[in-house]
Amino acid sequence: MKAADKEPILHINDLVISFDGNRIIDRITFMLYPGENLVILGKSGAGKSVIMKCIVKLMEPDSGRIRVFGQELDNLPDRELNRLRTRIGYLFQDGALYDSMTIMENLLFPARRNDRLGRIPERDLRNMALENLERLGLGDAAEKMPAELSGGMKKRAGLARTLMLSPELIIYDEPTTGLDPFTSESISRLIRKIQDQYNTASVIITHDIRCAEITGDRIMILHEGKIVGEGTFEELKNHSSEEVRLFFK
Repeated sequence: MKAADKEPILHINDLVISFDGNRIIDRITFMLYPGENLVILGKSGAGKSVIMKCIVKLMEPDSGRIRVFGQELDNLPDRELNRLRTRIGYLFQDGALYDSMTIMENLLFPARRNDRLGRIPERDLRNMALENLERLGLGDAAEKMPAELSGGMKKRAGLARTLMLSPELIIYDEPTTGLDPFTSESISRLIRKIQDQYNTASVIITHDIRCAEITGDRIMILHEGKIVGEGTFEELKNHSSEEVRLFFK
């Protein structure tokens, strides 16, 4: 079954977001399907990150509808919203690790507070955390502090923490920002590996063309608040619109 033949797990319809009277996102509509990697590609400051914050209801849009896992976010009770959020993983630009905790403790902190994982014995939780770290090449970093890790390792540690909750949807916010080309390539390929191993659906927001090429099953071009192109990397690279092709030069 093709992805588009399935029910979408994310449906955004006519989303509008403004700041100080300036419309940043202008009536965009898109869907994400199970097991799919969707890239939102745009220049820095194009408004990509605010879309993601609306998906997890850290921000309220001016108008439009957002449906996640079949539930409308508008007026969703806090208890239901929090339950829905446990099904979503969010990888922040800087990894968002707690500086005062070891990498192991960073992974255990949200797991202990999760309704499902909180009932698992501590030893089993630690084994789960170590397994996730080892899968991401961080088996030797469990007892290190975040300050001891490189930028790429921090991204991997943040992703390992996200995977502790077995999310069905992962949102990657500029996953290669601030990394050298070699590490950026490694992180991009890791996103693909996560998709294959965990069967997750993902939204990847980026201005990195190479990241978009490696990670995206489908790519949307965000320009001046609107979606100006959508398709595979090759389709967009050879798009009839010069406005779209400029992103690939």
